[in-house]
This record gives sequence, structure tokens and C-alpha cells, in this order.
Amino acid sequence: MERTRVRKRAPEDVRREQILRGAFEVASRDGIGGMTIRAVAAEAAVSHALVVHYFQTRERLVHALLDWLIGTTSVLHVSDDVARFPRALDRLHALLQQEMARLGHQPRHTRLFFEFWALGARHEEIRARIGAELERYRAAFRDIMQELLLAEPATFPGATADGMAAVAVSWIHGCAVQAMIDPAHFDTGDFLAAVRAMIGRLA
Repeated sequence: MERTRVRKRAPEDVRREQILRGAFEVASRDGIGGMTIRAVAAEAAVSHALVVHYFQTRERLVHALLDWLIGTTSVLHVSDDVARFPRALDRLHALLQQEMARLGHQPRHTRLFFEFWALGARHEEIRARIGAELERYRAAFRDIMQELLLAEPATFPGATADGMAAVAVSWIHGCAVQAMIDPAHFDTGDFLAAVRAMIGRLA
């Protein structure tokens, strides 16, 4: 019985994802203000009625696109390759590389995320949604930093998990912004090497 329900749901999930990807393409090209249901339907190669069936209104489609965008940019996933490092410091280093590379290869996602951020100045619900997700992302790093400080207390004298999490997220977001500004020439490896060199000199 359960398998039957899953089979029936799957095409709906695929269709919904298809529409949201179409919405992303339209919003990336024309801006959120230029994102209409008709344009999204054309981009996703579905009917106008089908978009309305899944999302009812343009406003709901905009909010659904924000949720989709957050899920692809602001959710921290610790990959198996990162998790297998036994030392906390090595896991952190690998995680920073993972996130910088991931967001560095998504300049259009970053640009659209900033457009939503600007939109949040006029829409409290959008502002609250983005703020909550950014805090959740930083909190995930805070837990990792707390583990690191407990494992190697002498390595980071005077540092706090909150402060280290804020710095890590700043590096990652800064990397994403630089990749957005100059995607053709930005190099994640160079960025991380520069971070290491600067921190070493400051220390």
C-alpha cells in the first residue's frame, strides 16, 4: 500500500521540481519582478494551468522558489568524504573547501539569493525566512567549532565557537560573492590559500 502511494507521489514531485527549476531560470534571467506564471510555464515546458494547479498564485510560486533556493544554497550537508576524517580540524578544513567550491560554482544562485534578500526589505515574511536560514547555517558551523575547541583547546586560544563560526561563514559567503562577481576567473583554491596566508600573518 505504501509503495503505491510513493509511486503516485513521485511524478508530482518531479513535475513540481521541473516548475521550480523553470522559475529559477526565469528569475535568474529576468529578475524576480519579471517572473510570471506564464513565463515559468513556458520555461518549464508545461501548461499555465499546471503551474496554477501546483502553486495557485504568483506570490506562492515566489515563496516556493525561495524555499527551493535556500535548499540548494543555505543548507549545510556534511558529505561522507568530509565526515570520514578522524580529526576535527581536518573535517573543518575539508568542509570549508566543500562549501566554498559548492557555492563558488553557483553564481546565479548567489545573485538570486541577494535579490531575495533585497526583496526582504519590503516583505517581512521573506526577510524572516532568509534570516532564519542564515542563522541555521551559522549554527551548524557553531556546533562544528564547539567540537573542534573541545578536541584541540590549545590550538585556538581565546577563540569562541560563535566567533569561529561567524568567520567561517564569512569566508564562505565572501567566496560565493567573489565567484558571482567574476565567475570566469575566480578560483576557490587561490581564495583558500590567500585566507591561510593572511590568517598566518595576522597571527
